[in-house]
Amino acid sequence: MAKHSFRGTITSAVLVVAIVIGGYLGWRHFSAGHTSAVGAAATPSPVPVTVADVQKADFPVYLFGLGTVQPYDTVTVRSRVDGEVLKVGFRQGQMVQEGDVLVQIDPRPYQAALDQAAAKKAQDEASLKDAQLNLARYSSLASRDFASQQQFNTQQSTVQQLMAQIQGDQASIDNAQTQLSYTTIKSPLTGRTGFRLVDPGNIVNAAQTTGIVTIVKLQPISVVFTAPEEDVGDISKALADGTVPVTAMSTDGTKILSEGRLGQINNEVDQASGTISMKARFENQDNRLWPGLSVSTRLLLDTLRQVVVVPDGAIERGPNGLYVYLVGSGAKVQTRDVAVSHDGNGQSVITKGLNPGDEVVISGQYRLQAGTLVAANKIPPDAGTAVAAAPNASPGAR
Repeated sequence: MAKHSFRGTITSAVLVVAIVIGGYLGWRHFSAGHTSAVGAAATPSPVPVTVADVQKADFPVYLFGLGTVQPYDTVTVRSRVDGEVLKVGFRQGQMVQEGDVLVQIDPRPYQAALDQAAAKKAQDEASLKDAQLNLARYSSLASRDFASQQQFNTQQSTVQQLMAQIQGDQASIDNAQTQLSYTTIKSPLTGRTGFRLVDPGNIVNAAQTTGIVTIVKLQPISVVFTAPEEDVGDISKALADGTVPVTAMSTDGTKILSEGRLGQINNEVDQASGTISMKARFENQDNRLWPGLSVSTRLLLDTLRQVVVVPDGAIERGPNGLYVYLVGSGAKVQTRDVAVSHDGNGQSVITKGLNPGDEVVISGQYRLQAGTLVAANKIPPDAGTAVAAAPNASPGAR
């Protein structure tokens, strides 16, 4: 009986020990799992961002403005004589060449005047011939004292008068020929015609102010635009150094219409607006520029050679000025104060704070602060150049 009780006591003790050991091991396992979960939760996941390398490149400095297309030459064709329009030799909106016949006016009255002047000259030439023969006779008679010196002098004066009269007749013929030539109106330049203002059968006259048609020269063509007066010095220097490229774009800046060059600067600043007017020349072979069209202009003022540039998206503005997020060791970001001299065309020129080869964040900054771990997606090196070449790039800091 005592032996049985002793065995039961041992069995109970073993069970208690086993329970205690099991509970301890379970507690250790639970505690380890919980600590691991807490540790995992305490480690932040990387923030996805887009980064780009700081580069050295040539940076074009553009001067942007608004302008209006104007033809280099505009002619309002008018009649220089009175008469009936017999024929119109052009279509509205047609391209005409210099010398093409535009309008034919009834030439008969002017042809008659020319014939009359020619007949008068022929009559006077016949009279002159007779007077010259008489002068020769008087000269011979006067030398033998058969005629007086006064008769000889009078006949000599008659010959001179007839010669002068013939010169006047020739002038009348020239004038009549000129008037006759005005009945055929030709194009004074190569260009495009506008609306026709006179139809066949109408009477035109030299005093008419409305004209017959307007012709504008489209090739080449000009764009007149303005710039702030503080840029006059830089523009003059660029023009003195050589050709200054000018690009004409649509008013929203999304399409390049034509490439040209700066032709001239106005000789004075507009005091009312504080701007200087300029004129650029475009060959306009495809006729994309049309007189009166409003365009945006982009003038290449200068090119900064091999300067430090970053995409515009990298620049952040804070209470202390401009800064960027720089990707450092361990894929952690840090802030870096920078100085920008020029911006535009999708890029900014950095004069202080960055070096070529640095990695800067250009997208995803809203979740960042100093020391944040990031998962970087780098854009190709030429992506910044592609942005700079886009027609609708923002203006530079000029």
